[in-house]
Amino acid sequence: MPLLFKRLLLVLQTHIDQASWPLIGLATLLHMGATWALLWLAQEHALLPVSTYIYYYVVTTSTVGYGDFSATTELGRWVVAVFQIPLGLALFGILLGKVGQLITIWVKRAMKGDKDYSHLSDHIIIFGWHSTRTERMIEYILADNKRIARRIVLAVCDEMEHPLLRFTEVDFVRLVSFTDDQQLARTGLAYADKIIVDGQDDDQTFTTALKLSPMVKDAAHISAHFNDETKAQLLRQHCRNVECSTAMSAEILVRSMQDPGSSRIQEELLSTLHGDTQFSLQLPVSLGTLTFGQLFLYFKEHHNATLLGVAHDLSGRDMDLNPPLDYALRGGDVLHYIAPQRVLHSEVNWERV
Repeated sequence: MPLLFKRLLLVLQTHIDQASWPLIGLATLLHMGATWALLWLAQEHALLPVSTYIYYYVVTTSTVGYGDFSATTELGRWVVAVFQIPLGLALFGILLGKVGQLITIWVKRAMKGDKDYSHLSDHIIIFGWHSTRTERMIEYILADNKRIARRIVLAVCDEMEHPLLRFTEVDFVRLVSFTDDQQLARTGLAYADKIIVDGQDDDQTFTTALKLSPMVKDAAHISAHFNDETKAQLLRQHCRNVECSTAMSAEILVRSMQDPGSSRIQEELLSTLHGDTQFSLQLPVSLGTLTFGQLFLYFKEHHNATLLGVAHDLSGRDMDLNPPLDYALRGGDVLHYIAPQRVLHSEVNWERV
């Protein structure tokens, strides 16, 4: 029996030291109950109904004091002055302190990247941080005025705090590794819709994309950027759902020399910040027989869009650029086009094409 008593004292001492929520809640309920009982003894009948008493208790104990309900008997006033307000203020102070502490912890967790985003779905994840390039990517994503309102999760392995607080759409998570299953679960990877892998070097990008490829849902699309074309080719062979891009600086320089102005065309096509931009649209799976020429004329007439080509999957393999007008299209093909803004699937009258 003494041992059990000591254990109970130890548990109680722990709750007191931590000012735990169970202790605060119990103390508040006891104080409310004791105050009600004392007011009953003081015959403060107007204050005793439950709905009235809860309102009166909160307003009076917090010293807001609207004055619409108050003690009228001498004993009732002594109860309020000596018992209700002094002890109640102490409880309210502890409660506000705990709430402030929770808010501080929540903000610090968001700043340090310790939060869990496994509850998200259909969101965008960016793996990797580069001081200028990553912020630019966020700006390009958000500049698409017809984008689906997805959350963006920035995942890093660097020792840093949230670098993009000015973007309210961006959440931040700091991982120990991009290849650890438990760490990746915090990003909501299994339910993400779009993933960008932009590691510190090609090795990190390669291993991360290789790890993520079998972990994402079937409809998800992964984009990975490389400097070394050989690593991009190797990843394409093993991961069908990863679209690999490489630095095209040499090609752009040569094209600019041979055909002046080519670099500006590349910038316009890729940037959503200004000018006409390159977009893509997947054809409905149930689409009947159509030709490239039919869609070309429809898109130009109704959406001021110019079709560039057709791909047969989201990663752009076996893409046909500038196909002949009688080129047959099938459901599920992906159209690539230039337009002032994105053309949504719902904006196309497929029956009139």
